[in-house]
Amino acid sequence: MSSRAPQGPVPDAAVLRSRLERAREAAAGTGLLIAPGSDLRYLLGQAGGSFERLTTLVVPADGPPALVVPKLEAPGFAGLPLAELGVEVVTWVDGDDPYGLAADRLRAPDLVAVSDFTPAVHVLGLRDALPKAEQVLAGPIVRELRMRKDAAEIQALRTAGAAIDRVHARVGEWLRPGRTEAEVGADIAAAIVDEGHVVADFVIVASGPNGASPHHSLSGRVIESGDVVVVDIGGPVAEGYNSDSTRTYAVGEPRDADVAATYAVLRDAQQAAVDAVRPGVSAETVDAAARDVIAAAGFGEFFIHRTGHGIGLDVHEEPYIVAGNALPLEPGMAFSVEPGIYQPGRWGARIEDIVVVTADGVEPMNRRPHELVVL
Repeated sequence: MSSRAPQGPVPDAAVLRSRLERAREAAAGTGLLIAPGSDLRYLLGQAGGSFERLTTLVVPADGPPALVVPKLEAPGFAGLPLAELGVEVVTWVDGDDPYGLAADRLRAPDLVAVSDFTPAVHVLGLRDALPKAEQVLAGPIVRELRMRKDAAEIQALRTAGAAIDRVHARVGEWLRPGRTEAEVGADIAAAIVDEGHVVADFVIVASGPNGASPHHSLSGRVIESGDVVVVDIGGPVAEGYNSDSTRTYAVGEPRDADVAATYAVLRDAQQAAVDAVRPGVSAETVDAAARDVIAAAGFGEFFIHRTGHGIGLDVHEEPYIVAGNALPLEPGMAFSVEPGIYQPGRWGARIEDIVVVTADGVEPMNRRPHELVVL
C-alpha cells in the first residue's frame, strides 16, 4: 500500500512556502512533527498515508524543513514542489531508524509539537529518539493557521457548497415510500460523486423516529408516507475541501400535527444564528442565538448538540460554535450553522448551511431553501 498521488490541484509553491513559514512562526521555537493527514496536506499539498512505517514532516525551530518518508512511499510525493519549498526529502528503508532521522533534523529541541493524530507507535518511537524533549500537541499551533481560510480555500468551499446543493435539489428523485433508508442513501452517495465530489464522505437518511438521532446513518427501515426525513450529506471536492449540508424532507403531508409549527421554530433559530455571524462576535454568541429561539419555544431539551463546527480540509475542525467558546470570529473562518430539534420516538429535524465570515458579515456557501420540503 502506498501514498496516493495528490487529489486535485496542489496549491502554488508561494502559498505553501507562506504556510510553512507561518507554522514555524506560530510554533515560536518549538519543533514540529507533522504526520500524514489534513495538516500535512495544508502545509505540503499532499496528505500522504499513515502506516506502520514513519512518514513525518519535520519543521525545526530554525533550519530547513525535511520530509522523512519510507523510500517505497516517496513516489507519492513526487508531484509536490518540495525543492522550491526548500524541503529536504529524507528517505529510509526497512532496517533504518526513521525516528533517529527525524530527531537529527530537529536539532535537539527542548520542546516538540506532534500532530494530534499521530499513531501511538510513532509517538513512542519519537519519544525514545528525543528523550530530553517534552512533547506537546501540534493541533493548537496548526489550527491557528487553518481556521482563517484564504481566497482560494473559500472558493473551494463555494464549489463544494454548490455541488452538495445540486444533490439536495435531486433528493426527490429517490426519497419515496416503500424504499429503505439504505437504498435512498446509495442513490444519494452516487449523486454526490456525480455532482462533483471526489467521494461521498457521509450520508445520513434518518426517517421517522430515526430522525431523532442526530448521527443516525442508514438502516433497513422502510420509508413510509407521512415520514419526516433528515438528509445530512457531504464530501470533499478535488481541492480537498468539504461540503456538509442538511435539509429536512417530508414524504407527503407529515403525519404528526405539530411538524409545521415546530419546524418553523427551527427555521427561525437557524436564521437567527446566521444573522448573528460577523467579525468580533464570539462563537458562543452564535450558538446562543440559535439556542435561545429553540428554548423560548419550549424545545430546549431537544436541541442536544452544538450549533456548528468548523470545516475545511476536515469536515470537523476549528472553530466550534458552542457554549463556552469565547473565540472572536474573524474574516475567513468557515463553519456550519446547524441547529436541530429531536423528539425521541417521534421525529427530528435539522437545517445546516456552511457559512464564511466576511469583512462585514457572513457569506453562506449553501443556497437551497430552508423550508420543509414536502415531496
